[in-house]
Amino acid sequence: MENKSFALKKHYEWKGKIAIEPLVSVTNQEELAIAYTPGVADACLAIQEDVNRSFELTRRWNTVAVITDGSAVLGLGDIGPEASMPVMEGKCLLFKVFADIDAIPLCLKTKDMDELVRTIYLLTGSFGGINLEDISAPRCFEIENRLKAITDIPIMHDDQHGTAIVVCAALKNALRLINKEFSQLKVVINGAGAAGLAIGKLILSYGASNIIFVDKEGILNVENKNINNEQKKLADLTNPQQIRGSLADAIKDSDVFIGVSAGNILTEKMVRSMNHQPIIFALANPIPEISPELAIKAGAFIVGTGRSDYPNQINNVLAFPGVFKGALSCRASMINEEMKHAAVDAIANLISSKELNREYIIPSVFDSRVVDAISMAVKKAAYETKVARI
Repeated sequence: MENKSFALKKHYEWKGKIAIEPLVSVTNQEELAIAYTPGVADACLAIQEDVNRSFELTRRWNTVAVITDGSAVLGLGDIGPEASMPVMEGKCLLFKVFADIDAIPLCLKTKDMDELVRTIYLLTGSFGGINLEDISAPRCFEIENRLKAITDIPIMHDDQHGTAIVVCAALKNALRLINKEFSQLKVVINGAGAAGLAIGKLILSYGASNIIFVDKEGILNVENKNINNEQKKLADLTNPQQIRGSLADAIKDSDVFIGVSAGNILTEKMVRSMNHQPIIFALANPIPEISPELAIKAGAFIVGTGRSDYPNQINNVLAFPGVFKGALSCRASMINEEMKHAAVDAIANLISSKELNREYIIPSVFDSRVVDAISMAVKKAAYETKVARI
């Protein structure tokens, strides 16, 4: 610990990245009597009559829980709930900074799915939405699906859907530059976990049917024995030629590579085997599947990474603050597919045809227009699909 990194030193200095601050004054007996006892009883009884008043009489309307079991934290893996707290606090910080949403980190000391679902369900009366975070696949799919079936507030596993929204928006704009439609593409997704499968589902909904998933064991196909239920569902809908083999076999004559896997697994030779004007989204962090320099050298037309020190940063912080802000603002009962599509289109449409270029296919996370654009689009979609409640 003697040679601490600068970031570690700052964490020791900060002793946490978020804090609770009062919204009302309690400086005398009268103010205390209104904010707490006996005055608070009136608010309690009003909520007892109608629990929906909890959104009007408490901060619930603007509060999200960021919940993990610590089983799949960033690139660190299963490090446990306590060790995941710096990441969860960071996520809560981003909610506040970008969307002025209060978020509370909750790191649960169990990996049992039944316990997680039950615990999170029991907490929902205190929050306006739940952001599931860094829960390992395939458990994350079932946990989210079960929670969505029994709750009436937005539940979103951001590793899946936030990532998919931003990737899809970036791809939509990249296609504007090469004059192609989703339906014309051959897409290779390396990494068939939470993010990869969610990206595949969303791209499918935009019309891209020729998608090939690759994981550690090779190309995903219907005959694979060791695949989970979510992978099997997508194996039935993708890889129309039922190609077998490795990443090198999958990527030949493809148009798009999307990596949500590991660093340095895509070679220049593989990039050269792709179609004209290939699109490379190498999103592994901190080391991409291929460096942008090598990808461009090998002929890539557009390159995006998850890093802030290269153009076209594809980062889910672009999506989740605006998605939740939109959902909370109309008290949506869920975040549905139409709301995700609205978020994709809102992000993509922020870049005009005049501005669009090979190094600018996606807005910056610091673009002040992003959150409001997504929020308004998501809110509109919620009304149109009748999941908005105010």
